[in-house]
Amino acid sequence: MYDVIIPGNSADVLKTLPDEYVHAIITDIPYGICYDGWDVLHNNTNSALGGSSVAQSNGGALFRRRGKPLNGWSAADKRIPLEYQEWCASWAGEWLRVLKPGSSCLVFAGRRLAPRCVVALEDAGFTFKDMLAWKKSTAPHRAQRISEIYKRRGDTEHAVYWQGWRVANLRPVFEPVLWFQKPYKTGGTIADNVLEYGVGAWNESAISGCCIESYGSISCSNVLSVPYEKDDHGLHETQKPLRLMECLVSLVTQETAIVLDPFAGSGTTCLAAKKLNRRYIGVEIDADYVEVARKRIANSAALD
Repeated sequence: MYDVIIPGNSADVLKTLPDEYVHAIITDIPYGICYDGWDVLHNNTNSALGGSSVAQSNGGALFRRRGKPLNGWSAADKRIPLEYQEWCASWAGEWLRVLKPGSSCLVFAGRRLAPRCVVALEDAGFTFKDMLAWKKSTAPHRAQRISEIYKRRGDTEHAVYWQGWRVANLRPVFEPVLWFQKPYKTGGTIADNVLEYGVGAWNESAISGCCIESYGSISCSNVLSVPYEKDDHGLHETQKPLRLMECLVSLVTQETAIVLDPFAGSGTTCLAAKKLNRRYIGVEIDADYVEVARKRIANSAALD
């Protein structure tokens, strides 16, 4: 079963796949930061979490939903990272099972909770191989000047004293891509594994055009710079550039390999696999996005 976009919960759908079936998992998982309803992965019922300020309600802010201060509002808020780790653990074992020995997982994860994803997959049996950084061409920023807060309070003295200081985060110009590998079988070497399963090594030429720097004779680094293009917008809130996904697909797989995306969204990974003569399996829980992905891939085929 491949070259399909399957509707449903990925943890359930993956149970229907055979052992050691796919050559790579490349996916953009929910970050667990309450970006939208599909990104709420905890049991917290704090009514302030994910709400909106007056500025957001009036459409004057970059983000529709209010984020959460890092120190949290309650004991339940502070459990969110652990609950995210438990959510990752709920499907990590199935990922390990369906991958061939030596296969790679390339996972987009948010900066804040990425360590929890790493722990969950390591506990499931994966090796954490590396962390890539995707340098984005656009990066919305909402760090507020604290001096402006004091001005609104009429506190002129502190508004002057704290000039140039901000709250919230620095401009987020990169996103991490976590690189995991399923261990190859004992009693052999990684070179043996490559011959038997076709995975375990990475393709230097596939990624060299996406890297931000070169060092010596190896034209690859773990910092990727791939800008958005005009067709990389409008299908999903967190849509990634097609060229970026093509770079990752070709980095760890050969032609005809099966690439799995358990959180397929608008189908960018699957489209990248198809364009590169790989097989693909996409799983998506939202029925609307399933149709978006299917139509997008079908339209691409019609243009070829």
